[in-house]
Amino acid sequence: MKIIILGAGQVGASVAENLVSEANDITLVDTSEEYLAALRERLEVRTVCGNAASPRVLREAGADDADLLIAVTQSDQTNLCACRIAKTLYNLPTRIARLRSTDYVDHPELLEDHNFAVDFSICPEQVVTDYIKRLIAFPEALQVLEFANGVVSLICVRAFEGGPLVGHPLKALRFHLPNVEVRIAAIYRNGEPIIPKGDTVILPGDEVFCLAATVHIRKVMGELRRSDRPMRRIMIAGGGNIGFRLAQSIEENYHVKILELNRVRAEMLASHLSHALVLRGDSTDEKLLENEGIDETDLFVALTNDEEDNIMSASLAKRMGARRTLALINRKSYVDLVQGGPIDIAISPAHTSIGTLLAHVRRGDVVAVHSLRRGAAEALEIIAHGNRKDSKVVGRMIEEVPLPKGATIGALVRDVKNDEGRILRSEVIMPHHDTVIEEDDHVIVFCTSKNLVRKVEKLFQVSFTFL
Repeated sequence: MKIIILGAGQVGASVAENLVSEANDITLVDTSEEYLAALRERLEVRTVCGNAASPRVLREAGADDADLLIAVTQSDQTNLCACRIAKTLYNLPTRIARLRSTDYVDHPELLEDHNFAVDFSICPEQVVTDYIKRLIAFPEALQVLEFANGVVSLICVRAFEGGPLVGHPLKALRFHLPNVEVRIAAIYRNGEPIIPKGDTVILPGDEVFCLAATVHIRKVMGELRRSDRPMRRIMIAGGGNIGFRLAQSIEENYHVKILELNRVRAEMLASHLSHALVLRGDSTDEKLLENEGIDETDLFVALTNDEEDNIMSASLAKRMGARRTLALINRKSYVDLVQGGPIDIAISPAHTSIGTLLAHVRRGDVVAVHSLRRGAAEALEIIAHGNRKDSKVVGRMIEEVPLPKGATIGALVRDVKNDEGRILRSEVIMPHHDTVIEEDDHVIVFCTSKNLVRKVEKLFQVSFTFL
């Protein structure tokens, strides 16, 4: 595909990095020549320096024959104008815009073709907020991801010494959970992927990815580690967009304190939050943390715009007694360095939100894409189309599907319909070697390397005779 990405910040750079590895023709547009030069050094991309909302700049970037426009600059207005110009002047087929303001969610008609002409809109801040909320609900997990409208969940947990299944082969799982269908999608040991087999033994410290129906996920987690007590007291460092959204969405169910250094911003937070306690101060101030009971805090969440401050404050909170710490960190090298040490979970905003974007870019009928292990692996939800004649997957048993090495089918979600064709419920199937994939099944595929994604997408494409 020929893709234009507007904005070379964290989100734009992360999208470019993911898509350029799949042989797409990428052009990046930004007002900063410094950002563009840095990306040219490590990625094979074209760059154009200029205003992303300028017709001339868009033409120079190749808008007249591009397949996709991804507008992810820091400015909502620039992203909206760029989409409108791309549609009006160049009839660019698909336009995606990053929108940080919630106002546009309340007025979706503004995004229609006769207005700003945005096909899909994303809000990375909201995606990250929702992701953190799931981690609060499952305090033992490193990642919690949902598929098929929440029917299936993929969780990642670190196996704990003393867990019922730890030290035993995976085939023992069916005896531990006889009435629960579960699939171990992958195991990472010392950073290296292991394709799970029945005789694979889980060791303490392994990162284990489990797929199960969402209603059973807590039982599955209990097999790998001791259940933590529920979160009650949460301290948020940073009252920016993500910190504010998180506090606003959880303040009724948790005891929330939010630390914000900027006086004007702190006053705004206090006026818009009903139950959360807003404190003006520095999250790296040891005395402040001590006075506010950091040793009784269940979760400390560092969400400032400064990743060094996030690392320092989360590490300090952990040392002073916080039960669990989470930090927002942009640089992948930092994430790999600190997670699992003083910081329990390090979140990269770009990698967390990129799945929403990639789902609109992927070939075939890809419903969801989730980045795993900070972008090293991916999980896809793909709808199977066609029949045995026109498809390489539909009408075939799992063992007949020519999956590339490192890719596994973890689950199927199949709609159960009545005689009139109305959907009654969604059924979760953990497939075996002889399970047959049917048309319209939602297939959850786990790829231990993102380099496998193109092959998996191609596998699910139907032939032209079907179309």
